[in-house]
Amino acid sequence: MAIELPKDLRQQAIASIERYFAENMEERIGNVAAGALLGFFLEEIGPAIYNKGVLDVQERLQTRVSEIDLEVHEDEFQYWRRFEKARRGKS
Repeated sequence: MAIELPKDLRQQAIASIERYFAENMEERIGNVAAGALLGFFLEEIGPAIYNKGVLDVQERLQTRVSEIDLEVHEDEFQYWRRFEKARRGKS
């Protein structure tokens, strides 16, 4: 699965790469080279980051699913207990 960025995010990422080179490297990088570098990162490193994000979400969902019984649990056969408690309260 190829990781694609929407056009506006891709442009922002390219501008960020250009700025990084301008401020931190001895050479500037052009728009085309920055786009190629971004493409390389998306293809080579992007899947590792994406997969980590998916794993994080799976872990959170599994935790939530395992706790759902605590949130929605109802004790069974409570009618008579409530009935007896209400009867004692009237006496």
